[in-house]
Amino acid sequence: MSPTIFRYRNYRFLFFSREEPRLHIHVHSPDGEAKFWIEPKIELALNKGLRETELKELEHQIREHEQKIRDTWNKHFNR
Repeated sequence: MSPTIFRYRNYRFLFFSREEPRLHIHVHSPDGEAKFWIEPKIELALNKGLRETELKELEHQIREHEQKIRDTWNKHFNR
């Protein structure tokens, strides 16, 4: 199961249910994908095909939606 947290332009922000327990979010688009850690701080963990300008924009969106990401994560994993 891969719940979508939110969408922004052609990006889908989601996480996978059966992945590591550390809070993070994946971002998928037709051009590539990235993974960002949320804890202990928001930072890029992995990038496949996205440009630096896109990554900065995506990080900004993650910061804007951080509470929603955390709330959805905690609800999904019953924390």
